Amino acid sequence: MIKTIIVTGASRGIGYQTALKLSNQGHNVIATARTESNLQKLSADAPSGTITPVVADLTDPDEIQNIAEAAKHLNGIDGLINNAGLVHRESFMETGIDSFQRLMDVNVYGIVRLVQALKPLMTEGSHILNISSMSGYQGSLKFPGLSAYGAAKAAVIGLSEVLSAEFAEDKISVNCLAIGAVQTEMLSEAFPGFEAPVSPEQMGGYVADFILNGHQFYNGKVLPVALNDPS
Repeated sequence: MIKTIIVTGASRGIGYQTALKLSNQGHNVIATARTESNLQKLSADAPSGTITPVVADLTDPDEIQNIAEAAKHLNGIDGLINNAGLVHRESFMETGIDSFQRLMDVNVYGIVRLVQALKPLMTEGSHILNISSMSGYQGSLKFPGLSAYGAAKAAVIGLSEVLSAEFAEDKISVNCLAIGAVQTEMLSEAFPGFEAPVSPEQMGGYVADFILNGHQFYNGKVLPVALNDPS
């Protein structure tokens, strides 16, 4: 069965590979990010007509409406992957409140805005998948310099758990993956020189499969997906 899936942060890394994997399986993908050139490359890499690129900044409510308009033309949404994120690495004492606010705006409030805009278009049995990080997962190994990032990703986890309860009557599942080290550009920016054990292609395939099938087994779950953490 062909499904319509929205993938945020689709211009690179895990989001790019997830969107490509879903499109290669014949699903309709609305791929959104801030970088138009990368979305155009994604569309060119995918089978013709399976990816609808939408340039949008998730901190801008007007641009989020552009995503909703694109979804309306595809007769409902079966899945939403909230993958877009921003990382900031700096010692806690040097991290200004503006950096905390920026990371919360992108990593958390962006999800809030998007879910509120798209929930009316989601079909019964659909699946919201929020991508968090081991940096925000309780009990995991933590690293100096990631206070703002870790706090924002922990908020994504809490939000996911509450939304799963709130949307249960609508038969919309909500799950969260706390992802460990993947060799993405974002990881390289935060940890120069570190080589992760998992590639974006591998994790993209896992996420693509989870959005399609994970809600048959899980709802309201926060699942760690990690072999190890950068050190």
